[in-house]
Amino acid sequence: MPSEPTILAFDTSAAHCAAALLREGKIIASHAEAMTRGQAERLMPLLEEILTRNNCTWRHLDAIAVGIGPGNFTGIRISVSAARGLALGLGVPAVGVSGFDAVAEIAPDGHLPAIAAPRDQVYVQPKGRAPYLTLRHAADDIGPLYFCEDPEQQARAIAQVAAGRWTTVQAPPAPLYVRPADAAPSSDVPPVLLDE
Repeated sequence: MPSEPTILAFDTSAAHCAAALLREGKIIASHAEAMTRGQAERLMPLLEEILTRNNCTWRHLDAIAVGIGPGNFTGIRISVSAARGLALGLGVPAVGVSGFDAVAEIAPDGHLPAIAAPRDQVYVQPKGRAPYLTLRHAADDIGPLYFCEDPEQQARAIAQVAAGRWTTVQAPPAPLYVRPADAAPSSDVPPVLLDE
C-alpha cells in the first residue's frame, strides 16, 4: 500500500453534493454544489468529473472516503451506499468520517465541532461523550462552537482525515444517526392479499 494514497472523498449529509480528491498528501481538487434534492442523481457524475479533470481514473484510487453524518437521513444513506458499493467494486477500503471528525480537522483550537440541525438545533459531541442533539442556545453553554459552513471545505477535511485512517479500516462505513427519523410508518391498513 502506498504511503501517499489517492483518495476520493464525498459528502451528501446536508443540502449539498460535495467531493474532494487527495493525491500525495494534498487536496488537488474539490467541488460542491448546493441542492436540497437530487444528490443521488448528481453524485456519480460529479465524482467522474473530478477524476477526469485531474487525469485520474477509478483504478488509481487507493481508498474512498465518505461523510457518515450526522445530518440528512436520505443524504447520508446516498453517500454511504455509494461509498460501500464503490469500495466493493474497486477492491479498496471505504473510510467513514463523521461530521465531527471532519469539522475538528478545520476548527480553531479550543472550539467544539458542531453541526447545524433543523429547528434551531445543533449536533454536538463533547470530548468523551456520545454525540447528541440539543437546542442551539443550550449548546452555546458548552463552550465556543465551530460550524463548517462550506461543504467543499468539509469534503477536503473528510479526505484528509481518511488519509490517516485508510490502512486501518476494519469495517465498511455506517451512517451516524443521532436522532430518530422524522418519517413515521404508514398508518394505513395494508391491503389484504388473496390466494389464487
